[in-house]
Amino acid sequence: MCVSPPNGPSAMTDRLQSNLSCVLLGPGKVRFERRPTPQIVDPHDVLVQIGYVGVCGISEESPLVMGHEASGTVHSVGSAVTRLKPGDRVAIEPGIPCRRCNRCKSGKYNLCPRMRFAADLPKTDGTLCHLFKVPEDFAYKIPDSLSLQEAVLVEPLSVAVHGVRLADLKAGQTVLVQGSGTIGLLAAATAKAYGAKAVFIADINETKLGFAKSFGYVAFVSDTSSTPFEDAERFKKEACLEDGVDIVLECTGVESSAQTGIYASAPGGTMVQIGMGKFNQSLPLGAMCEKETVLKTAFRYGPGDYDIALELLVSGKVSVKAMISSIVPFEDAPKAWERTRKGEGIKNLIEGVHV
Repeated sequence: MCVSPPNGPSAMTDRLQSNLSCVLLGPGKVRFERRPTPQIVDPHDVLVQIGYVGVCGISEESPLVMGHEASGTVHSVGSAVTRLKPGDRVAIEPGIPCRRCNRCKSGKYNLCPRMRFAADLPKTDGTLCHLFKVPEDFAYKIPDSLSLQEAVLVEPLSVAVHGVRLADLKAGQTVLVQGSGTIGLLAAATAKAYGAKAVFIADINETKLGFAKSFGYVAFVSDTSSTPFEDAERFKKEACLEDGVDIVLECTGVESSAQTGIYASAPGGTMVQIGMGKFNQSLPLGAMCEKETVLKTAFRYGPGDYDIALELLVSGKVSVKAMISSIVPFEDAPKAWERTRKGEGIKNLIEGVHV
């Protein structure tokens, strides 16, 4: 990855006068730019000095400031802010809805057509910068017991929480999680925290499944040479579940994985599609009808999900410390992207700009 550093010897030191940002210019090319410092215009906004940013993937759009998983420290606040003050440490919810449309008013602001989500061109840049502006109610104060590094994972954990809440998981139920990446592992942890009797994780990547095993989950290696039906039948046999699982949390977005999940679900079971894949996919509708499988879809997170995710971390019901695989300085951001691209570790973090 080609990196263009800031110009001049003081480029990485004069950070309060400009908003140093890491900009993706195109495939394999990054540049550090001094951008205008965000100004508080809305009195309910706060400026957050970014502490850490999680790497989720590389966008194909550019130029773009990457990043949407972030935590930091409140730098300054608007005149109407009442719940936060400079110095407070926060986890950032990176999607700002319009608050006025029917979807927002009905409690589904995650479906707002005018949502401004971090690192989503052309609407807004991301959090891989020195200062990031956000409404105060989208910056969640974290207690001293939670590190800024851990707080980065409130965002992906909220995705998992949203999916588990949609599944209406009850204590004592069995759960199959499809995919052992960050979201899959967090979905499994959330299901366990909600009282699941048994949690299974399936993936084709045995290295990732090794992480799942280290967290105490029962791993199942999916066979790409088998049909989804055959794979599901083998899973049920190995798991000693004749009817299948009560709940499937599909976190890959892969068509064959979703098909396997439906076949692996018990009669009357529920599958929640959390992973985002191709827009057009084929599902075994006949099998779903025969079993009255309930299929739900999840998109990001909505009201209450961030609060629940934060509470799960603070209470210790979910731990993410072991999921943080590496932390690199802001100047080495491309290294974190490269590690993630290669599938190294679970969650790689980038430090914010030091002042």
